[in-house]
Amino acid sequence: MMRLERFLTGVWDFIVGDDWRTALGVALALGVTALLVAANIAAWWVMPPSVCLLLALSLRRAAAGVGHGPDER
Repeated sequence: MMRLERFLTGVWDFIVGDDWRTALGVALALGVTALLVAANIAAWWVMPPSVCLLLALSLRRAAAGVGHGPDER
């Protein structure tokens, strides 16, 4: 059981990392892309602006020092 717990913790840390907000944003953008594809709508344009927006927000939080305190880890 301990190995499974360590594995799942490692997967969580790899996917979410230090910023759960960015991971959630990527998941939402992928969901929107999937919904558009399922509706036969071209969805190639969803991810590039999503990534740019998420990167900008992440950099803004990092520059402000928000979300990187000892209680956030």
